[in-house]
Amino acid sequence: MGELKVLGSGTSSGVPVIGCRCDVCRSTDPKDKRTRSSVWIRENNLSLLIDTCSDLRAQALLAKIDRVDAVFFTHHHADHVNGLDDLRIFNHIQRTVIPCYASTRTTKEIVRMFPYIFDGLKPEGGGKPRLDMKILDGPVDLHGVTVIPVPVMHGKESVNGFRINNTAYVTDCSFISDESARLLEQLDTLILGTLGLKSHPTHFTLKEALAEIERLKPKRAFLTHLDHSLGHEATSSILPDNVKMAWDGLEIEI
Repeated sequence: MGELKVLGSGTSSGVPVIGCRCDVCRSTDPKDKRTRSSVWIRENNLSLLIDTCSDLRAQALLAKIDRVDAVFFTHHHADHVNGLDDLRIFNHIQRTVIPCYASTRTTKEIVRMFPYIFDGLKPEGGGKPRLDMKILDGPVDLHGVTVIPVPVMHGKESVNGFRINNTAYVTDCSFISDESARLLEQLDTLILGTLGLKSHPTHFTLKEALAEIERLKPKRAFLTHLDHSLGHEATSSILPDNVKMAWDGLEIEI
């Protein structure tokens, strides 16, 4: 049995939002303090990250992450990849190249966004991450841990969620096809992106996320990638019994 830790449960702006004075942004509830979305998985002595979000350094220090054996990317948007440079400290600690798994599109975009990492030139000064970008086109087995990509739509763009054992993490999402829904059957736990209350072209609203959970029927579900329209306490009070709000630091057995 392994463990999944929610490092960040917030949307791209985080919560509180800079300059905002709404009730959620001024909340003193620590579960309303949300860094950008990512998770850390430990199983079979493996340490895996899903995404390298903009807040990775602070998240790694808080969670006491001291090793990263592989990274799986959902997609290339800034809030999910902009912590990429922080992987270099793990290269230094481990003295190994870190494999990174992503779709063809995401791989191309990451290489474009971080040319200094992939230009093949010898680093000077502080160095740079040593990463092995691997095209993700099906399940990946890492020392007995199988990671299954689950294609979903993020607006008009295809991105990946991931299933490990009977736990699935599906963050930025606005549509799940019947084919992908079959990859999400018989889950113990589903962690699903739920932006907020207002209709959005690339994310599920709370109402839409709850409808998907009812359709997929996991034993339990957690909502993540949350904006500042969803206060933890107030939203939790209206959720079905098997659905909870995720929060930064939440730990789940997988």
